[in-house]
Amino acid sequence: MNILQHNYQQVKAAIAAAEAAAGRPAGSVALVAVGKTFPAADIRAVYAAGQRDFGENYIQEWAAKADELADCADIVWHIIGQVQSNKTRQVAERAHWVHTIERLKTAQRLSDQRPDDMPPLQVCIEVNIAAEPNKHGVAPEEAVALACAVAALPRVQVRGLMCVAEAAAGEAALRAQFGQMQQLLAQLQAKGVAADVLSMGMSADMAIAVASGATHVRVGSAIFGARDYPQR
Repeated sequence: MNILQHNYQQVKAAIAAAEAAAGRPAGSVALVAVGKTFPAADIRAVYAAGQRDFGENYIQEWAAKADELADCADIVWHIIGQVQSNKTRQVAERAHWVHTIERLKTAQRLSDQRPDDMPPLQVCIEVNIAAEPNKHGVAPEEAVALACAVAALPRVQVRGLMCVAEAAAGEAALRAQFGQMQQLLAQLQAKGVAADVLSMGMSADMAIAVASGATHVRVGSAIFGARDYPQR
């Protein structure tokens, strides 16, 4: 077992402990392992340890990794970064999930470009839950309406909501932000959208997110290590 596989097992154990502490069923929280800036070889090592869901932020970087890992037939790719208009086609044709829908236009392009012989693209609406000016996502009061509009499109399926909580927030503020996400999901469900996903929580706030109802946590550095971001 290499260090990445060891880290992966530690994260899985931490998720299991958080589930138990929150009184949630074992296995109720899915891990999305975030490999941005790390090579395909690192993803392959974590894949070999049993992980199947991987998140990527940068479309070109992800596409190159997807090519290199094409032999990993059951890998599930989650796009967790912004999808620019000129990148929607390769996402529509190759990704399984997009967590970062914040505009109807983007969802329409993904729907139009999703091949008919593929399952619907699973999407989440990104919510700027703390109203931070440097964060992507729609305002909380706009999230349900956008989700309902996207749900009407063919070849995409609205699964729920995603957020990146305020990095400097204390536990009480994090619980409030994640709690508001729960309320928004309930409002979306009340509109008749069969949404069941709350994509929230990362390496630093994962346990609080699990206690607050997260169904998917996005963990990168705790598995792959500290990132050395390239100039973009």
